Amino acid sequence: MLSKETFDKLLNSARKAPLKALIITALLALGVAGIFGYFIGSEGNAPDQHDQHDHSGQAQATLWTCGMHPWIISEEPGLCPICNMELTPKLNDDTTSDRGQSKERKAIYWRAPMDSTEIYEQPGKSRMGMDLVPVYEDEIIGGVEIKIDPVTQQNMGLRTTPVVKGPLIRSIRTYGHITFDETQTAMISPKFSGWIEKVYIDFTGQAVEKGQKLFDIYSPELLSAQEEYLVVYKNLSLSAGKQQNDLLASALRRLQYWDVPEDQIREIEKSGEVKKNLTIRSPFTGVVTMNKATEGVFIKAGTTLYQITNLTKIIVEAHIFEYELPWVAVGQETEMTLPYLPGQVFNGKVTYIFPYLQKKTRDVVLRLEFENPGHTLKPDMYADIKIKVGQKGEGLIIPSEAIIRSGERNVVFVDRGNGKFSPREVSLGLALDDGQIQILTGIAPNETVVTSGQFLLDSESKLQEAVQKMLEARKPESAVKEAPKEKKDDFFNDSAQKPPPAKEDDFFKDM
Repeated sequence: MLSKETFDKLLNSARKAPLKALIITALLALGVAGIFGYFIGSEGNAPDQHDQHDHSGQAQATLWTCGMHPWIISEEPGLCPICNMELTPKLNDDTTSDRGQSKERKAIYWRAPMDSTEIYEQPGKSRMGMDLVPVYEDEIIGGVEIKIDPVTQQNMGLRTTPVVKGPLIRSIRTYGHITFDETQTAMISPKFSGWIEKVYIDFTGQAVEKGQKLFDIYSPELLSAQEEYLVVYKNLSLSAGKQQNDLLASALRRLQYWDVPEDQIREIEKSGEVKKNLTIRSPFTGVVTMNKATEGVFIKAGTTLYQITNLTKIIVEAHIFEYELPWVAVGQETEMTLPYLPGQVFNGKVTYIFPYLQKKTRDVVLRLEFENPGHTLKPDMYADIKIKVGQKGEGLIIPSEAIIRSGERNVVFVDRGNGKFSPREVSLGLALDDGQIQILTGIAPNETVVTSGQFLLDSESKLQEAVQKMLEARKPESAVKEAPKEKKDDFFNDSAQKPPPAKEDDFFKDM
């Protein structure tokens, strides 16, 4: 409260001074009274620190968002267009903390100027002797950098793995079917006509040993050939002339040409009698895959009666696509697994590549060779084939699951540390074993990529990118429109237009 003496002094000065000075004096008096009241009130009621924090936060905030609809973002405070709730300030910790601090460009890796896939961790010379070109951090960032707190990362199930540089080992997986080895197959076809007297192997699929009896056949042609040989052989013992030797050799060749075994010829010579039936034996060990021999049937010369196949070694015909041909070569190691024998692996190799494509399936057939002890592998079985094409140099390797394939580009998310992630567009190379893939460009060695939860990061990145584009689109509009010029306060400007002089206030006169 002002004392009576002070009030009288102000009243006298106000009567003598103009109106403007009176108002200035009143304002100064009110300001002094306010400061005095502030210090008095601070003794019993201190200002709330929470309110100060809110005001400082509002001063730093540049965007406003809705708590119920976080995708609603505005540059000015107001109401949410969906729920009509008041917008709250949205703080950007990264921009406010780094505001006013200039960042130097950081080189992530160095590459050869003529080959973007030739990457080094340190500066130097390329294979062609050219200076390496630095690739900076801001050049390879392919989108908006986002920040996720550790609790949210755990809820999202984020997993990361480092980018490694290693050998590019690739295998081709395909299918195939087991078939006979043509080089281990024989057809039994007599070279003379006759009647089958007795059959020893009478069904298909029966296993036979080398030299085992197949059937007996009676042939008048074979019988006359035996008698001729026997006569010449007996005459040779009585007369050892040159002519006699020539006749014996001619008769012997005739029997040999008809595939009469040597033991049977020796038996004819020893017994001195011809045999009515000739026994046909198996040329090697195998399985009868075809049988047309029936007792009492007359057959003509050249009729196929048996097909015998050696199954100790089998052939697998595998199918590959055209683009896989450059990776396959004769002699490469292969692995085969069968559905009915889980866990058992058969090892073989590529022995032949067909020089043409299959007309209907448009693929190439490979001939693979496998050992088959115990006849475990059966012809006409289907099998899973893995062809080891070998190592194709070294390169950057990451899991294939880390890549987001949109059809137009391939993106991975790189862990920048401190909960920050940024998307990168990468170029893919070879598809490697164990779900790995080669990366040609886009990331550097020893960086860390996200392998699980990257789709949630991608949606968040696209949301922030859309917000950034929206803000950038508004900037040209605000630049075109000039801000209204502030009018200078003419209250204290004596040269400004003054209001008409006011009459002396009668308020003071009455007092």
